[in-house]
Amino acid sequence: MNVPLSSLVSALECLQIRGLAGQSVGSLEYDSRKVRKGSLFFAFPGLHADGYDFIETAVLKGACAVVHEKPPASYIEGICYLQVKDARLSMGPAAAAFYGHPSRNLRVIGVTGTEGKSTTVSLVYQLLTLAQDKTGFFSTVNSDDGSGEKPNPEHQTTPEATAVQRLLATMRDSGCRNAVVESSSHGLSPRTGRLAQVEFDVAIFTNVTHEHLEFHGTWEQYRLDKSRLFESLDKSGHRKSIGGLVQEVPSFGVANADDPSAGFFVSKTRKEVFTFSAKGQEAHLSAKGIASDSEGSSFTILGNLNGCEAIKEARINLPGEFNIGNVLAALIAVSVLLSKPWTELLPSLPFLIPVKGRMTKIDRGQPFELIVDYAHTPSSFEAILPPLRSRIKGKIICLFGSGGERDSQKRPLQGRVAERYCDTLVLADEDPRGEKPMDILEDIALGCAKLRRGENLFLIPDRKEAIRTAFSLARSGDLVLLLGKGHENSIIYSDRVMPYDEIAESLKALEEIGYAKETR
Repeated sequence: MNVPLSSLVSALECLQIRGLAGQSVGSLEYDSRKVRKGSLFFAFPGLHADGYDFIETAVLKGACAVVHEKPPASYIEGICYLQVKDARLSMGPAAAAFYGHPSRNLRVIGVTGTEGKSTTVSLVYQLLTLAQDKTGFFSTVNSDDGSGEKPNPEHQTTPEATAVQRLLATMRDSGCRNAVVESSSHGLSPRTGRLAQVEFDVAIFTNVTHEHLEFHGTWEQYRLDKSRLFESLDKSGHRKSIGGLVQEVPSFGVANADDPSAGFFVSKTRKEVFTFSAKGQEAHLSAKGIASDSEGSSFTILGNLNGCEAIKEARINLPGEFNIGNVLAALIAVSVLLSKPWTELLPSLPFLIPVKGRMTKIDRGQPFELIVDYAHTPSSFEAILPPLRSRIKGKIICLFGSGGERDSQKRPLQGRVAERYCDTLVLADEDPRGEKPMDILEDIALGCAKLRRGENLFLIPDRKEAIRTAFSLARSGDLVLLLGKGHENSIIYSDRVMPYDEIAESLKALEEIGYAKETR
């Protein structure tokens, strides 16, 4: 596509413009390696490199315009230079203008929280699709821009603003009526502006615990940045053109009544907020009488939502009791958004499928149970481990690590929680990045004071070797739980990115010990 450069400039607050002329822009790029003829290049500091140093490279590759913060070493004739205060933050307004403000033509549902975001995004997407309302989405795990589901190759929940607007535009152009957006604290932060130009109609809050303090500094700031999703509900009108028809779109929030911060999120918007509880507390939808097994959960829903008051039995085939809350959140969002009684959506619940790497059960006939999950925080450990402990009669052998160059305060807490519910811990690489792998594992081990190294505590950085050690320790009736990688397709080291698939590696290790045939 080609958009007049002048229309993009009008969306920016420029300190200085040189050489605007009558040019048009064909793409927006912040990675000089992706620049092509007609690109607008954004030069801003990154974690490991500064785009300012690649301005000349971008121009030589065909960029027709450059957005920068400090004057370049030289100006090349025929190139438009746009000096701004913050080049990263300028991407949002420019991208929204470039793609024609796509969120104005979609009902946009945002999901934020420390845990449960990807699953809740998927559940909302599935329920809307089952209701024959074409929907797109993007999450940590995968996305659907209207052409089918694709895996997310990046270790990034919310992409940069240029990708956000492009995805939304593709959804709009492919006939989607709804977009479900996993909204991370990084994406909502005013420091990145990744989601600043998205007009949200629905805000869903799952929970907020200890995470990402390396970016936000404090837990309070982390929570505040997440709450910006709810604040955004008040910033714009919600009369939108959906599928060519102008209509009023419901605008509301959905909050987890079981989380202590629910009231904080509710207070951030003037719009109505509906609540859910997986612990039987008073809420618009509340679950009681939960009976869980290795395949899922059965429970009773007490509901009073949008004039529909009822008590109904429900069944989900999603392992893990924590998924009940995710399902209740999705039920509320879809029910209110489509003005459909929540009870009419219940027949769809057994057809909901889990997200890859979220409580994924692997059975090749081995005598022990094997589950792969993405849990990587102390609170997510608290969510998944107690129900497993009450169900598993044998030992629980748990393998996990912790990300390098990320919130290091959580590491001993991870060890402490895991030690409480598991019999044996195998600590292994997650994404060490620039840190020494063994240093990270030693940090986790500080929380495992009751375990003995070489007996029920093993520090094995090589994750492939660690998996094989865990399998060798397992006996009939035991559970091997592999945490922290889930759907991800690589392990990041200081000098390389190693391709890695937890599920594929587990299957390979099982085959090596004689378990290769899939069971049903």
